[in-house]
Amino acid sequence: MPSVNIETINAFNIETINAFLAEVSKRLSAGVRAVLIWDNAGFHTGAGVVVPANITLLPLPPYAPELNPVENLWHYLRSHYWSLRVYKDYEELKESAVVAWREVCLVAELVRTVCAAPYLDRTSDDTRT
Repeated sequence: MPSVNIETINAFNIETINAFLAEVSKRLSAGVRAVLIWDNAGFHTGAGVVVPANITLLPLPPYAPELNPVENLWHYLRSHYWSLRVYKDYEELKESAVVAWREVCLVAELVRTVCAAPYLDRTSDDTRT
């Protein structure tokens, strides 16, 4: 298995996050502010993250899968594709991840169902009493 330097991974991801934030910032109309709900991944919160002036990052609590429905997708992939398996090597593991991702994530209705969070679908009219 190839060696992995976690500092290299985090630096790459911070560069990617900074490029993403810069692109979002650039595409906002003058006077518009974006608020992004952000999880606490290390590369989302590291010291090297540069947040443009017209973007506010709103962090999720440390463990709140009910506020981040995509967590259900990871659970689904682990339980249906990745658990209780032994992989010959890193390449086989990586291939299994790619196959599962394609089988699940390219099926919009499946993703919609797995990530459904009806408790988040409330409109402002629903909150009136």
